Amino acid sequence: MIPYYCDDFATLHHGDALAILAQLPDASVDAVITDPPYSSGGTSQSARKASTKAKYESSGNAHTSPDFVGDARDQRSYQYWSALWLSECLRIAKPGALLMTFTDWRQYAATADATQAGGWTCRGTFTWVKPPGANRPQKGRFSQACEYVLWGTKGARLIDHHSDDPTPSGWWEGGAPRGADRVHITEKPLGLMHRLFEPLAPGSLILDPFAGSGTTGVAAKAAGHRFIGIEQTEHYCAIAARRLAQGALNLGDGL
Repeated sequence: MIPYYCDDFATLHHGDALAILAQLPDASVDAVITDPPYSSGGTSQSARKASTKAKYESSGNAHTSPDFVGDARDQRSYQYWSALWLSECLRIAKPGALLMTFTDWRQYAATADATQAGGWTCRGTFTWVKPPGANRPQKGRFSQACEYVLWGTKGARLIDHHSDDPTPSGWWEGGAPRGADRVHITEKPLGLMHRLFEPLAPGSLILDPFAGSGTTGVAAKAAGHRFIGIEQTEHYCAIAARRLAQGALNLGDGL
């Protein structure tokens, strides 16, 4: 298996996640942190099968990034497919490894069921709170102000009750990249990813089966972690490789 990009900190593969995950070794990564195409963006089948630009871009946003693949499954097939890749990730993860996967309110229950079907132990929810102007207000309803990270572990994960280290908070508030800084339709903020790394030991190996434009990898390298990413859409794989290469030159800059 020849990687699309590789350096001392990061390896990026181009292709289908299930096919490439099957080639990765057992018990080799410390965490799986990913934002899969979770086939949301609507409450009907036709709405879920709309283009990703139509589903996830705000009205009036002059975003130029192309669609990405794999986001048009109905809820039953999404849940079944998720259980498949999550079970492969379980095999690849070390005992006690962390899982963090993004989802939204529509797919939260399906994601939780798939996580348990894949063999992981669900542990809780991390909440990304979006700032005013990005929280989709709806008159007469609560605003949709949050996205969620369902997190769990591969079996038990010891708690050091005598540690003086602060407990990482279960939420983060901030906006997604905007304008020229945004290179993917559903790109996550680097600061958010950095917060998700807080429970990890220094120098952890992080796996992202749906790397998109490489944000998890860029943040991982800046925080001193190692990274394995997989991305199916060639356009975004090329962007991720470029960002990872640039990040290799600026590891001392942090986030």
